[in-house]
Amino acid sequence: MNIELSNKTILVTGGAGFIGSNLCEALLEKGNKVVCLDNFATGKRENLEKLLKDTNFTLIEGDIRKLDDCLKATKDVDYVLHQAALGSVPRSIKDPITSNDVNVSGFLNMLVASRDNGVKRFVFAASSSTYGDSKSMPKVEDIIGKPLSPYAITKYVNELYADIFSKTYGLETIGLRYFNVFGRKQDPNGAYAAVIPKFVSQLMNGESPVINGDGNYSRDFTYIDNVIQANLLSLVTTNEKALNTVYNVAYGDRNTLNDLMGYLKEYLSEFDDNISNVAVIYGPNRAGDIPHSHASVDKAKENLNYNPQFSLQKGLKEAVKWYWQNL
Repeated sequence: MNIELSNKTILVTGGAGFIGSNLCEALLEKGNKVVCLDNFATGKRENLEKLLKDTNFTLIEGDIRKLDDCLKATKDVDYVLHQAALGSVPRSIKDPITSNDVNVSGFLNMLVASRDNGVKRFVFAASSSTYGDSKSMPKVEDIIGKPLSPYAITKYVNELYADIFSKTYGLETIGLRYFNVFGRKQDPNGAYAAVIPKFVSQLMNGESPVINGDGNYSRDFTYIDNVIQANLLSLVTTNEKALNTVYNVAYGDRNTLNDLMGYLKEYLSEFDDNISNVAVIYGPNRAGDIPHSHASVDKAKENLNYNPQFSLQKGLKEAVKWYWQNL
């Protein structure tokens, strides 16, 4: 999809992370100046290695919990893509205070800095966890339930703050509720690794992956290029109706964890036949997990012209290839 966006200065917070670094690359390729703000709590320096050689790329090592860092990073910036956050439901259950400090106080700092420095538009990473215990399927933006984790609360509070800043201060905001994003550069290591890179790494090493529950929980797995498209479209839209609201960013389909495991084994077996024989272990369900997740992307299609190109299968083929070459 060809999206015209060039000669702008764009701040990507959390730009050393999985999603953030992919956004930085896409923006630079289109001829923009990119500022990255990251404290490397979860971001990785290797994600920025190639970018640091680009004269249009600026790295600011700083923390969104410090207003001065946020003010420095937003100076002379046209747009903000706010990706910085402490992700992971289990992490937030273990340490709710730090998750709140980063995801709520840090978010507010970024809004204040963007307002004070005259940023034109603030696009932020929201989350499908906001749907909480809502039973409605597919998920539509206007119908949410009660949050099931501290992380989900923080991401909902972000949406409320963004709404107030658009109404009170005139800051243009767009929230993108990401659904289970995966793809190149996603870290397979660490206690809070996302499920796809973790499974890939285990299968490649001949280790038995552990599926939480019976494998029938389902997710709307979303490939990184769909997410990049949604962010770029949010920056360029001139549709007044598209502003100061939130959108689901997903493919608009759902697959069970058992489906996912079957695809991973199939695609990885093309590189190593033995992977098809690796046994899978089933463990207990994880606290705070939503049983099923399936997004309606009609609102994003209508207002942003969002048109996701990568299904789970198509995205997995790309991701598996990347992991095989880079792990």
